[in-house]
Amino acid sequence: MKGAARTNGTKERILLTALRLFAQNGYEAVSTSDIAGALGFTKGALYKHYRNKRAIFDSILRRMEQRDTEQANEQEVPVGTAAEMPNAYRETSLRQITAFSKAMFRYWTQDDFAAQFRKMLTLEQFRNQEMGQLYQQYLASGPLGYLTDLFISLDIPQAKEKAAEAYGAMFLLYSVYDAAEDKTAVLSLADGCLERICQ
Repeated sequence: MKGAARTNGTKERILLTALRLFAQNGYEAVSTSDIAGALGFTKGALYKHYRNKRAIFDSILRRMEQRDTEQANEQEVPVGTAAEMPNAYRETSLRQITAFSKAMFRYWTQDDFAAQFRKMLTLEQFRNQEMGQLYQQYLASGPLGYLTDLFISLDIPQAKEKAAEAYGAMFLLYSVYDAAEDKTAVLSLADGCLERICQ
């Protein structure tokens, strides 16, 4: 049992270290030697846990998919698409959407794993087609489409425009947050924008 816990702890360290390196330098620029060196490992020791850099990246993606589902479940908003679960979309209130949007802003800015993933995708989106698609899925057209579908399901007038206004504020403030000295003020600004738009 202790060995399994130690292995899981080591795998977690590898994921976090690799993700930080990907966020700083870009996925393509980081080698398995770089990851091993940052951990104080040999490449052989690293390969005992992950067979290559792609296996590390795939584990990061699985973690993000799992955490996305957890975030939606915690805020009691639909996990699937509007076509898959139309009743769940219609039953989601504006209060839930506002709370979820606020929680997601904090998740993408304050959660170290999610914030590093966001920075990696932002850096790599124009260099790598897969990264560009993931950027759209997680940070651009994906969340905008999700919010649009929620607003449409609630028969909100000008649903697409309202969704763009709400998500546009979040999207802009991610970058503002990253550079801000007073991050609490940016959180308050994000909350205020979301409250106003979702009223």
